[in-house]
Amino acid sequence: MKIILNNSPELFPDDVRTIRDILKLKKFTFPNLVVKINHELVKKTDWDDAIFNEGDTVEIIHLISGG
Repeated sequence: MKIILNNSPELFPDDVRTIRDILKLKKFTFPNLVVKINHELVKKTDWDDAIFNEGDTVEIIHLISGG
């Protein structure tokens, strides 16, 4: 399945369907992440169920704080 992930075209196997699947595959382990599918915010509690489709835009952004 082809999607746009963080502004780059990516091709994923058909069994990668949820945000949690992408996080595992890409090894995103940052504690503070913001996730959007087609510019719609996805709550962390929904990552296991949030499904994306062919051609969707997915943004996974890690927040960094400092001072």
